[in-house]
Amino acid sequence: MAAAAFAQSFDAPLTDEATRLRRIARLNGLARLMDTALRVPGTNIRFGADALIGLVPGIGDAGGALIGLFIVNEARRLGLPKRKLARMVGNLGIDAAFGAVPLAGDLFDVYFKAHKRNIQVILDHFDMERSDLKDVTPKRR
Repeated sequence: MAAAAFAQSFDAPLTDEATRLRRIARLNGLARLMDTALRVPGTNIRFGADALIGLVPGIGDAGGALIGLFIVNEARRLGLPKRKLARMVGNLGIDAAFGAVPLAGDLFDVYFKAHKRNIQVILDHFDMERSDLKDVTPKRR
């Protein structure tokens, strides 16, 4: 009985506004870590963990794609339609396919920010701006 309730919680769409904001803000933080966490000094070029782990031959781009699939799954749980989920998976596919090319793919990862694009798909669906995600973390007591 408990296992059925646990499994059912994965498919239930999230309707609470505060919970949805918190989840989207968490996903935005993950996308920032993967795509724009670091800046090349003296430039406006930003990159993240996706470009760094992509340097690992063979498994680096797959690891970035798996993290991206987590974002897609959360979008599914938030209730995004299949068409938008397919667009998000397409962004990840482009990132993984071009990112797998040695050296040139790593440069591609710096400029094609699939995770940030996917967060924008989620924000567009809920008619939100990135500024709506500021300070949604509950205060600690």
